Amino acid sequence: MKVNLRSRLDVLKHLEKDIQNAVTVYLKPIDDIWQPSDLLPDASSESFYEDVKELQQSAKGLSNDLLAVLIGDTITEEALPTYESWLLSLNDITEDREGGWNQWIRAWTAEENRHGDVLNKYLYLSGRVNMQQMEISTQYLLADGFDIGTSRDPYRNFIYTSFQELATNLSHRRVAQFAKEYGDTLLAKLCGNVASDEARHANAYKSFVAKVFEIDPSEMMLAFEDMMRKKIVMPAHFLREMGLPKGQTFSHFSDAAQRIGVYTSTDYVNILRSLITEWKITGMRSLTDAGEKARDYIIGLPDRLQRIATRSNTETGYSFSWIRP
Repeated sequence: MKVNLRSRLDVLKHLEKDIQNAVTVYLKPIDDIWQPSDLLPDASSESFYEDVKELQQSAKGLSNDLLAVLIGDTITEEALPTYESWLLSLNDITEDREGGWNQWIRAWTAEENRHGDVLNKYLYLSGRVNMQQMEISTQYLLADGFDIGTSRDPYRNFIYTSFQELATNLSHRRVAQFAKEYGDTLLAKLCGNVASDEARHANAYKSFVAKVFEIDPSEMMLAFEDMMRKKIVMPAHFLREMGLPKGQTFSHFSDAAQRIGVYTSTDYVNILRSLITEWKITGMRSLTDAGEKARDYIIGLPDRLQRIATRSNTETGYSFSWIRP
């Protein structure tokens, strides 16, 4: 796909004020938002050891598949430096250190940073996780980086982040739901709080896309089409365990998520449908011929994907090195 990157970066510069305003609209003041220490056992408390024992007792009931998905989600959240670097790669925008885009990335990163922190501490305290193996996977994911097909194109970046934040919201929300069913109310609360953050972040990135559609509808439509033709890949698609080639563990992680219904191929289709509705794609006019063709492709895609979507799967019996036997 040939892209006039200069033109798209100019549009993003035009939206700097809107992006700057998004910090106060979609993110919460640091002094007011929850922190991991608000939710986890307090090491200074006399009841700390009892609280940890209670946490471990609740964690015993979690299935291995659910625990594997939670670990994969945690590793994904902990790879945040990669995602921040990726967004900052729009060098033409980030020359102004205090510009709206820079402010948004820093504030968004600051909120996201708490997610890996709180989930990592929970997993450590649970006693069910081989933390060294998990930490090795995290280091691999940071070292391996990722390639999600957006390059330095802000339009494709915004499509990706809109989709991905919706997907992470759903994944964390489902883990919270299943944790509650297993009787682990603390984990349910942790994941519920993380999911709530992701929902706000999704709304922000969706609003960025909506603004671009107002200014440059055909080019944004082409970016949407391009990302959906490539398929949205998860940021942890290079996930691996020690001794395995890059990306091999991700398929096992995805299988576990699909098998227990945390994140399925049907969910992928439903997120796409929600974005088509959100951005009013079906009724969008004043497009170039190429933009109209892109719009028609996008409108027809959910039904095509739904025909091949399945909740069945997949491989069973895989033993993750992250989980203690």
